[in-house]
Amino acid sequence: MAAPTPLPPRNAASVDAAFVAAGPGASVERHPWATTMLAPPAATRGRTPAAALRRQPLHGAVTRMVTAPAFCHDQSDVNVLIVDDHPSFRANARALLEAEGFEVVGEAEDGESALRAAAELMPQLVLLDVQLPDIDGFEVAARLTKGGGGPAVVLVSSRDGSDFGPLVERSGARGFIPKAELSGAALLALLG
Repeated sequence: MAAPTPLPPRNAASVDAAFVAAGPGASVERHPWATTMLAPPAATRGRTPAAALRRQPLHGAVTRMVTAPAFCHDQSDVNVLIVDDHPSFRANARALLEAEGFEVVGEAEDGESALRAAAELMPQLVLLDVQLPDIDGFEVAARLTKGGGGPAVVLVSSRDGSDFGPLVERSGARGFIPKAELSGAALLALLG
């Protein structure tokens, strides 16, 4: 019996990219590269890829987010303060923006702490939720941009931007991005 052909080295990005077309919830458990990438080297030694996969299942969901930073000269200079009352959104936004080359300098969970953090951290960009538990995002944006010397502000919400009418423009924010559409490219488009 002929020895199996050795598999060329791959990285996590190639597995993720191979399954993007499979859609949300796709798994790499049956992907031939999964064992060579994610299992400890000793666990795959002497086994065929199929046998190693049966013995070393992957745990957890496959992310559809970029697995390696996609640095652009524009993003590398932008530091960001993320303001949202939901810890899960702050964590996801941080991971997304850092993966796209932005530097997240801080997080805040309400309007008052956002104003304090912006004064202390001096971010170039504040990613600001519209609905906060104390001061709404429109008022926070107006305070941050008053006089023109503050950071750029981009408002976000799980609601559609048309729900807010002219409030986005009046707040002094650069614009609005629905949370589901947040990306480094969308932010850069608003920053001009």
